[in-house]
Amino acid sequence: MALTFELDPMFDRSVRDGITALWADVSNAGGAVGFVPPVTAEDVRPELVKHLVAMAEGRTRLLVGYDEEGAVAATAFLAHNTHRLMTHWLWLYTVMVHPRHQGRGYGRDLMAAAADAARSIDGIEAIRLTCRGGTGADRFYGTCGYKEVGRVPGAIRVAEGDDRDDIIMLLPLG
Repeated sequence: MALTFELDPMFDRSVRDGITALWADVSNAGGAVGFVPPVTAEDVRPELVKHLVAMAEGRTRLLVGYDEEGAVAATAFLAHNTHRLMTHWLWLYTVMVHPRHQGRGYGRDLMAAAADAARSIDGIEAIRLTCRGGTGADRFYGTCGYKEVGRVPGAIRVAEGDDRDDIIMLLPLG
């Protein structure tokens, strides 16, 4: 069964707790979403609060994918670019599909839903994202139509002696 996506859902306790648990589970499964395992929900919560502040200020929008039981199974945050010369594209952050749902095409579905959401925003012509090198995420995003447009070698320090490239990717929406 496919996920059901909602842009800007009502942010209640179930959504908050669902995203927090998703973020911790993805991180602990090795997902490159800003943490290195082990991670707890309490570790994740301050980062989620930062996204919530940006949402409250109208700078960021939330896309949630719900599974057949109505649980949060996937998320992505679409952040407006505030630089006056770059408002024609937005950033995609914290792209996650729960590990129990991976391998079913839900990641592609999430990326398509994010592109559709971006297209629904007036004036948006492209999506940019960054990903951690060495994870295969750049290959995945490439299969979703994104092109690598930049790379900063060794910009992400996962652990002492384990530096990864920060890969910048772009999806034109035209």
